[in-house]
Order: sequence, then C-alpha cells, then structure tokens
Amino acid sequence: MLLIFFLLIPATLFLGTKIPGRSYYITSTLMILELMVPFFMAFEGRKPQARELVLIAVMCALATVSRAVFAWLPNFKPIYGIIILSGIAFGAQAGFLVGALSAFASNFLFGQGPWTPWQMLAYGICGFIAGLCYYRKDKLPKDPLSLGLFGFITVLFVVCPLLDTSTVLTTLTVFTPTAVLSIYTTAILTNLIQASCTLVTLLLISKPLLAILMRIITKYGLY
Repeated sequence: MLLIFFLLIPATLFLGTKIPGRSYYITSTLMILELMVPFFMAFEGRKPQARELVLIAVMCALATVSRAVFAWLPNFKPIYGIIILSGIAFGAQAGFLVGALSAFASNFLFGQGPWTPWQMLAYGICGFIAGLCYYRKDKLPKDPLSLGLFGFITVLFVVCPLLDTSTVLTTLTVFTPTAVLSIYTTAILTNLIQASCTLVTLLLISKPLLAILMRIITKYGLY
C-alpha cells in the first residue's frame, strides 16, 4: 500500500504531464483505479461487510458537501477536517481514499482540470497522515484543540505546499526562481485561511462526529 501511495501515484502524475491534451481526465481515472483496487483487495482479505463501504461512502459525500456548501466563501472549506476525522476513525488507507475521492467528486462542482490529480493526491495524503498518527493510538490526545492544531499544521505544511507545487507545474511555461517563488509567496494568505478553516472545523465538530463514528464502529464491529 505504501508503494502504491508513494511510488505508483506520483509516477502516474508525472506521466500524465507528458500526455498531450486533456490528460488530467486519464490521470484522475488511473489514480482512482490505483486507489480503489488495493483498497478492495485489502477489504477482501478480511471479509468486509457492506456497511463498511457504505460508511466510507457517506464520509466521502459529507466531505464533498462540506466543500460545496461553502462555495460562496473563497478558500474557506471544511473538507480537510472531514478527511482528517475519516483517517482518525477508519485508518490511513480509508483516510486516503476519502480524501482522494472527495476531491474528484467535488470538482464536478468546482471544475475539473489539470489540478484535479494533484488535489486528489494532496487531499488523500491529508487523510493518510491522520490515520498514521491517530488510528488506534490512544497515547496521542484527541481533544478538539489538539486535533485542530494537528489539522492546521498538516494543511499548512503538507497539503497546501502540494497544491502550490501543482500551480507551479501547471501554470508556468518557463521555470525561474523568481516566478516559482512568486507563486509560493502569493499563496501564503490562502494557505493560512485553509489551515485556519481546518482548525475551526475540528474545534467545532471533531468531538461529536468522532463520537458518532466510534459508536457506529463499536455497534457494528467495524475496523
């Protein structure tokens, strides 16, 4: 799974830039297949129940809706908070899947483009990191403030730099230090807004939503 996340998916992104035309549709489709095939293979190995797939689908829908509802407010989207909570509750693998698929689904509202595969990767890594850090690890604090700070740091220093890199690669025709630095510096305010939104989201909903998810997991013996 780690090889797929850190070798196959980046290789797909790189090869997608070499295909002329609207290659991002091909790249996005390949990434979804690369994500879903090992996901279902892993589930098949432990005889999954339909309720598990339904629960993850619900989290994907919730993350997509959370981005769409705030379409009127630029850069202020709670989607990262939902993705992080999915990773915490269901693990790194499911967190990555929720992030990647919600990015792809929500872009049918916000617009598909060459940025879509990068968003899928960045959103997915957000859930993946949350799962690695918090899934079944009781020693780490899971109070709203701790999760909010974790989300703020993850979005600001992992997710946003990936998205800024996609802007560099998809908009510049000539790469110069000045042009590259200009894109990264002008995105600082936007990145702070996104990270702050994640902080606020987790402060407000992490405790009740995690309680609901954990109650469902316990009741139905999931994960």
